[in-house]
Amino acid sequence: MKNFFLIIFLLFSSYVFSEDVSPKSYEILRKKYSTFPEDDGRAFLYLNSYIKKAKAEKKDLELFQGYRDAVYYSKSLDKKLKYADSCLDAAYKSSNDNRIATAYVLKGSVYYANYRKYKPALDEYLMAYKYSKDTRDLYLKNKVSYHLGVVKNYLGYHEEALELFKNCVSYFEAESNDKTSHESQRFNNKKGYLNSLHQMVICYRNLKDTKKTDSLIDIGLLKTFNDKDFLLERSYFLKSKGLSEYSNNKYTSAIDYMNESLGLIKDDFAWMSVDYFYIGKSYLALKDEDKAISYFKKTDSIFTKHDFILPELRENYELLINHYKINKDHEKQLFYTTQLLKADSIISRDFAYLSLKIHREYDTNTLIEEKGRLETANTWGGFLIAALFISGGILVFILNKKYKKEKDTLSKYLLLEDKMKNNSYVSLDHISAKTSPAAILTSDSLDEKKTQIAAAIKRDLLRKLQSFEEKKQFTQKGLTIQKLAIQMDTNTNYLSNVINEQKGMNFNKYLGDLRIRYITRLMFEKSIYLNYTIDTLAKECGIASRQNFSDLFYEINGIRPTDFIRKRKKELENNNGGNFSPLERLHGLL
Repeated sequence: MKNFFLIIFLLFSSYVFSEDVSPKSYEILRKKYSTFPEDDGRAFLYLNSYIKKAKAEKKDLELFQGYRDAVYYSKSLDKKLKYADSCLDAAYKSSNDNRIATAYVLKGSVYYANYRKYKPALDEYLMAYKYSKDTRDLYLKNKVSYHLGVVKNYLGYHEEALELFKNCVSYFEAESNDKTSHESQRFNNKKGYLNSLHQMVICYRNLKDTKKTDSLIDIGLLKTFNDKDFLLERSYFLKSKGLSEYSNNKYTSAIDYMNESLGLIKDDFAWMSVDYFYIGKSYLALKDEDKAISYFKKTDSIFTKHDFILPELRENYELLINHYKINKDHEKQLFYTTQLLKADSIISRDFAYLSLKIHREYDTNTLIEEKGRLETANTWGGFLIAALFISGGILVFILNKKYKKEKDTLSKYLLLEDKMKNNSYVSLDHISAKTSPAAILTSDSLDEKKTQIAAAIKRDLLRKLQSFEEKKQFTQKGLTIQKLAIQMDTNTNYLSNVINEQKGMNFNKYLGDLRIRYITRLMFEKSIYLNYTIDTLAKECGIASRQNFSDLFYEINGIRPTDFIRKRKKELENNNGGNFSPLERLHGLL
């Protein structure tokens, strides 16, 4: 029995032991520490296992993530830098530009956010920019732009910085509202949005645009209201609101907002120093000099501890020096004079380095990239210009052709109009010497030899054709030579021979000629016909087909019916047109 329990105990112990030492998945390990807040060392109970596992398995991606998380959870600033270096090393081993750029941003953020050391921070950001230039990761690209914008803002290039922050706000805001993305992604994007919005407030404040400054502050306060996840960001907008109130001489309100801001700021000594300084200035405006000096000293204590000062806080030392000079405290006057000289030295040193560095390695490269884009655009622009030139040439050709056609149409219309007015618009048979029935009497013997048709029959048919023309019987629909021969009590051969010889054309051409000249004269003399459709005009003169009518009209008149109608209408509308000769009106087109 003892042996049985011993075996069971050993098996159980073996099972428990195997569960403890068996490698847990990376996802499970991350879940165990991801709920801890920033700078919480408890996360390393699981994070160390995560890093150890990644090292053992030589998983560069997981090792990169582990060190990245270590920067976030480590409270020690020195360790944050150490982990940032390890993260960068893992990123290089993975040979992935996006990870390398991310690691450089991470290290730069440690220098900026935790140390407020702009010089090393900028070096890291510029390396991140170098590796992210061709990335498709828009989050990374905007993150790099944000940090470079911060440096530009610090240097006083507010308009340039503003453009970067506007793009960041646009991107981060849209992404933070994307319900399809993971909760952590939305959190990071909202953080990016709020910080970019805060930087825009700083830009507009420095550019003296109070309307936009106050508008963005209100948005920031609204977006962070009652949100425990963004207390630090809320402190920035409270600080900004305090500065706005100070500018409006509302000193008590300014003090309230900046004290509320101080209550939420977590280890951000840079903005704490701004709060202290303007609370001091507000008390000074309220004639409470003792309180003012106490806050000016708090501003100095931050400078002493961190060797950091914003350029606008330089006045802090001028106020302290002046205060102790009035009170004849030469020792403190000398101390703060020394502090001012030290502050000036740091500011001038940082500005010289940062300004040169950002112009040489960021602005110049940006301009080169823009130049490349413009050259590419110009290449396409060259093709576009060539295409436009060709299109323009084609258009000129078409317009020129259209102009010549219009000129030719007008010329033919004027010629036709002239014939109408001079009564010379007649069929070919009216010009021929063989047109009248009487002419047949003088050439009977000749006709008998040529056609074998009796002169009497010819004269009879010609009289009937003359009546046929005068009574406008040619407008009958579906009229054929057979139908006309029956109507004239003759046969088709006799009728065809007479028309061919006496009219100088075959029956179909003769009939078409009569019909077109008839409808043309109606259109010229009676304006109502100008309002008819082509189909109606065709039917009016006995032609069944619209196309046949248009073709016959063009063949006989040298102009399409639509052009004739257009020109005739224009002629009638222009009452003065009759005062000019056709030639003069033709020249008027030119």
